[in-house]
Amino acid sequence: MSVQPKVFPTVGFEALPVEQLIEEENLPNYKAARYYPAHIGQVLQHRYQIVGKVGYGGGSTVWACRDLEEDTLATIKICTTGKRGTQDALQEVAISHHIKSIDAPHHPGKQRLRLVLDNFVIEGLNGSCHQCLVFAPLGLPLTRFRRFFPGNALETDGLRFTLLWLITGLDFLHQAGVVHTDLSPNNILVSFNPGEERAFDQIEDLELTTPTPRKVLADRCIYLSYELGITHGPAVITDFGAARLGNPEKDEKHTGDVMPGPYRAPEVIMGAEWDSKIDMWSLGVMVWDLFEGGPLFRAIRANNLDDELHLAEMVSLLGPPPKKFLERHEKSRQYWDLEAPTNMSSTEQIRIPTDEELANMEKGGESSKEKRKKNEKERVARERQAASG
Repeated sequence: MSVQPKVFPTVGFEALPVEQLIEEENLPNYKAARYYPAHIGQVLQHRYQIVGKVGYGGGSTVWACRDLEEDTLATIKICTTGKRGTQDALQEVAISHHIKSIDAPHHPGKQRLRLVLDNFVIEGLNGSCHQCLVFAPLGLPLTRFRRFFPGNALETDGLRFTLLWLITGLDFLHQAGVVHTDLSPNNILVSFNPGEERAFDQIEDLELTTPTPRKVLADRCIYLSYELGITHGPAVITDFGAARLGNPEKDEKHTGDVMPGPYRAPEVIMGAEWDSKIDMWSLGVMVWDLFEGGPLFRAIRANNLDDELHLAEMVSLLGPPPKKFLERHEKSRQYWDLEAPTNMSSTEQIRIPTDEELANMEKGGESSKEKRKKNEKERVARERQAASG
């Protein structure tokens, strides 16, 4: 059932200072001309009316929209201009079409993947073109979801279910011949349980009565994003713009520098061929991050990602890689003395812990778990007290 677009207020909002940097303006290498100047109330493709801003990133802004043809809410990602933004958007569309074409009614993993529902191109300033991708509404990414918990660490039961959902989604993805390559808490969103999708309706209602603060510039408005609250639905894997498609029956390998910084697998750092196993590496590193409230590997030296330090941190935790692995890769001699592979060639080595030290670390881990259980009990008590009050 189609509906008419609503008229949103153009006055009555808090005007933020022009000199104050907000939202995407704070991103490294931000250039306003690359972003589409969307405004609340605007109708895209004669169908999708923008009702509020829900996010932004280096390659897009994300908006809650009303589908005027179906009278439902959706999310639209408006991509930045440039070759990379266009390529990523088109790749996401292609991967979505491929996944949709697979008939697997009994595999639950397909439901754990966010797929493109519609896509189109709009014209921006000075004739620039912006790819637009339409998705079903979802909640927060894990990077923001985790902030609701003490120490930015997910509770044990929540993490257990999250891991199950992600493994199920990755299993379907890999059976379909797709390697995500960009798995991180940024690209895992928490969905809605029944009734929780009302949070998206509230964005529209609030914008009609209490317009969101914004900065008004000559060629655009920059809006503050709505902060969605905590939701309790299954985790969903999103953002397939960097995904690679191959033939799983042929054990096909890929090449290229992929994966987000601290989540990179050793074979990627070494410039070697890789396959779907790199997604499982990212998942393992991410689980540590979400459970402990901090990264397993930092790999940062002088504020830059450092491959040598990254490999050294891996060796410090896991021990030296197999000699066969090192002999397969030309870059090995850059980091290792192959005659004594337990030692990295770096002058700044990181010592491998002894068995006794590792045992003590495990005991510390048990202590950490006890603290987490205590935090969970305290949180439940606070929620019950708030509900009764």
